[in-house]
Amino acid sequence: MTTRRRDMSEKVDKKEELPQELVDLHVAICQLPEENRQIIIPAFQKVLASNRRRRRILDLVQEALSQLRLDMKYLVFDLEATHREKEELIRRLKEFEG
Repeated sequence: MTTRRRDMSEKVDKKEELPQELVDLHVAICQLPEENRQIIIPAFQKVLASNRRRRRILDLVQEALSQLRLDMKYLVFDLEATHREKEELIRRLKEFEG
């Protein structure tokens, strides 16, 4: 295996989840003759970078949604507690006046 092919493999083989299509494409590119590989590698690396970027963005969005759900639960809890407190104060006020 040439140094260039090994470098490309190391970039792809990191502990990350890649779509099977990209893994298959990587295998196919590694089997190409050197001159053809040199033409395709830059485009493939851009696709990998784009895939990683999208994955990071998706992870951030999922994390933000999880935090939003938790915040909403706290807000609903707080709203319900405030409503109960208001009802209790109204009841006490009526008892005091009545």
